[in-house]
Amino acid sequence: MRPTTDLAKESLFNILNNRIDFEGLDVLDLFAGTGSLSFEFASRGAAMVTAIDISARNLHFISEAAKSLNITSIKTVRGNVFKLIPKFCVKYDVIFADPPYDLKELPMLPGLILGENLLKNDGMLILEHDNRHAFSDTEYFQEERQYGKVHFSFFKK
Repeated sequence: MRPTTDLAKESLFNILNNRIDFEGLDVLDLFAGTGSLSFEFASRGAAMVTAIDISARNLHFISEAAKSLNITSIKTVRGNVFKLIPKFCVKYDVIFADPPYDLKELPMLPGLILGENLLKNDGMLILEHDNRHAFSDTEYFQEERQYGKVHFSFFKK
């Protein structure tokens, strides 16, 4: 597991604080891992955060932590992101994806998510990746920010 660094997470939420109102958002957290980003969105007022991960252990941790913190806005779903995305019929305000950096399908992820029309109008996709990947030529790309070895690419349809 490679959780998003505190510096990168703080920087990301500083950016988002200036761009979106968290209150009432529907958020999809792909490759949720420890749920760190799910909890950040929930603590800022997101109405629903759906955390998807393939690891039952990770999802159990997220569920138990949410219960102990009395957070009811986080829902966990176990499964392969690439198999689940085409099955979703819900639209989200924000989709955050933090796949393993060495995942061979990582370059396809923005196209898959945006092609499935999972974002609401003015919704935002945020993809975390390393410097081996660049998305500036990808449709709907807006910008990339770098914090140490962590890169965030932002997409908006």
